[in-house]
Amino acid sequence: MNNMSYRGYTARVEVDTDDEILVGRVLGLRDVIGFHGRNVEELRQAFHEAVDNYLAACEQLGQAPERPASGRVMLRIPPEVHASALIAAQAAGKSLNQWAADVLQKASRG
Repeated sequence: MNNMSYRGYTARVEVDTDDEILVGRVLGLRDVIGFHGRNVEELRQAFHEAVDNYLAACEQLGQAPERPASGRVMLRIPPEVHASALIAAQAAGKSLNQWAADVLQKASRG
């Protein structure tokens, strides 16, 4: 799986072997933003156009566009998991927030 980024939005890129095209979809949104191209340059241009068109449509409708992530996460976890995480963070010499950000970053890389 490959990713592309533009204006703060990230898209997943896959190969459609049936149609022999590259297909992309913007990640992290409820709205569906998809695009495709016959080669990487076409795909990149289609991605940029899709994001620009999405932002323009939101503006015309008077709606705020969805943003991929604000950087704030609210988690509800069992108290014993919270306690274990807090101890792990303290043992690492970090705040719980710093420790959790590190763990999530490592886990999201695969």
